[in-house]
Amino acid sequence: MIVVDGNNLKIEDIVNVARHGMKIEVDEDALKKVEKARRIIEDVIEKGTPVYGVNTGFGELANVRINDAEIKELQKNLIRSHSCGTGDALPEETVRAMMLLRLNSLLKGYSGVRKELIYFMRDAINKKFYPFVPSQGSVGASGDLAPLAHIALSFMGEGEAFLNGERVQARQALSSIGMEPFEFEAKEGIAFINGTQYMTSIAALAIHDAINLIKHAHVAGAMSLQALKGTDKAFSENMAKARPHEGIIKSASILRKLVEGSEIIDKYGMERVQDAYTLRCMPQVFGAMIDSMQFIKNVVEKEINSATDNPLIFENEIVSCGNFHGEPIAIALDLLNIVLAKLSSFSERRIARMVDSKLSGLPPFLSIKPGLNSGMMIPQYVAASLVSENKNLSYPASVDSIPTSANQEDYQSMGSIAARKVPIILKNAEHVIAIEFIVASQALEFIEEKPSMPVEIAYNVVRAHVEALNKDRPLYNEIEKMADVIRSRELIKEVEKIVDIQL
Repeated sequence: MIVVDGNNLKIEDIVNVARHGMKIEVDEDALKKVEKARRIIEDVIEKGTPVYGVNTGFGELANVRINDAEIKELQKNLIRSHSCGTGDALPEETVRAMMLLRLNSLLKGYSGVRKELIYFMRDAINKKFYPFVPSQGSVGASGDLAPLAHIALSFMGEGEAFLNGERVQARQALSSIGMEPFEFEAKEGIAFINGTQYMTSIAALAIHDAINLIKHAHVAGAMSLQALKGTDKAFSENMAKARPHEGIIKSASILRKLVEGSEIIDKYGMERVQDAYTLRCMPQVFGAMIDSMQFIKNVVEKEINSATDNPLIFENEIVSCGNFHGEPIAIALDLLNIVLAKLSSFSERRIARMVDSKLSGLPPFLSIKPGLNSGMMIPQYVAASLVSENKNLSYPASVDSIPTSANQEDYQSMGSIAARKVPIILKNAEHVIAIEFIVASQALEFIEEKPSMPVEIAYNVVRAHVEALNKDRPLYNEIEKMADVIRSRELIKEVEKIVDIQL
């Protein structure tokens, strides 16, 4: 059980609720703040004070006053009008994360919603209500308006949701879990849809997976180094301290532990003056990725505990502001895509070295009988294809902007576009690292000396899923198996029994 209070939600909490169905409860002290802000909104309505989105229109229509009798209808119409997204449905884990993050933001007590909305959202999450949310349509500035509106629409029983894997009317899905449609009142519609929860949810889940992948990339790199009979001289502690970026120091330390005790390095590595960059510069390249991930994680952990609504309700003022603008997350997501694209590219270059007999000193394409067999030739093609796709996808989305709402909203973050690319780039990178594990394990078949213990453990996990390639066979299922091994953390858990890989 996770207690949600608006201030202390962690990325691991999001993963546990979104992926593993962990239940939540709301903090009672946070609810008191929610109720206090609600009283301010009710007082505003009673006095007739004009407040954006409460008793006025939206965007360019902010100067249009709404009479008291139409305030509820205003909120419903806002949700209906904004529910016009396109594209494939978002995965359940993303939608669950969005609901959790929006709940957490509302619990900060700056949005003016009723506690009834808080309880409804808690129950929807705990009962695994899964609204249909199209993946396209947000420009990431006035919040992720369209995606969040689709969730709100389903809460009203007017949208769609998934029930037993099928898209049905939201009212039917709510009824199946014993819930009645929710009626949004003053301020609650705009409070719900003004937020960055679409892009932030994808970012939070992807950070968890990217950190896992970078750990695996260290192990795969250590395996490739030994398969190529490289040296560990470039991982020295003195080297790292001479350029004291935290990531370099951390990566070099991890790599030293991963190759320690290698008979291969003891025999061949001492003779090497230096290796190619994809081996020699692993601490610098991985280290830059580690430092970048720390920056991204810090941004996202701040965002998931932020108030991203507009206007914000304080004790002595109501502020119409731009906290919903997605620029911080947009830039962080673009950086995440760049890190993942570079990670896959870095890995592919090691794969290419191992299958090239002129560079590796190993049989061509790591085949026992080259010519008759193509060996590991085509897995490198596949890796090259995935890397090229990642390079194209990693162009920053946040450098673009198209004005909306008759130029009232004239500068957008486009963070949602960056967010849409993350799962594709991440999945491609996972497959490239999976191929590196398969190719490096095959290369070790041609070396008599033993690798380091951590690499031997990793090799044994690979061999539990992928047999040595004695003659050509289709490898597509085995590449997918290794990608699943990476996602499940089966391999890294075994390696971490003897090596601490903390990023």
